[in-house]
Amino acid sequence: QVQLVESGGGLVQAGGSLRLSCAASGGTLSNYAMGWFRQAPGKEREYQAAISQNGENTYSADSVKGRFTISRDNAKNTVYLQMNSLKPEDTAVYYCAAARTTYGANVYRTKSMYGDWGQGTQVTVSS
Repeated sequence: QVQLVESGGGLVQAGGSLRLSCAASGGTLSNYAMGWFRQAPGKEREYQAAISQNGENTYSADSVKGRFTISRDNAKNTVYLQMNSLKPEDTAVYYCAAARTTYGANVYRTKSMYGDWGQGTQVTVSS
């Protein structure tokens, strides 16, 4: 089990950028595929982006493709989500999640594949 802590959220105007970080402890992040999800009030938690264990493969949801980029630095045990051209509809609590895997190239897009979750960081985009 790995502990995850998100940071970098905040209030930003529409069109602005934020970079979220997810720091892992209690485990080696290089053993995990990682994902970012978000949950808006009254809505289900939704997949946004994912990256494979080896960092070679990434995948983004259609709603954020071209605006959000996931990356990882296994040496720092940290995963990032760079968010550009933010829109008010991006307002949500953002969670990172870890999926332990031995398949280095796999990318996971469903919540059920992830066993460890952070507490979330709030992102608010004003119009």
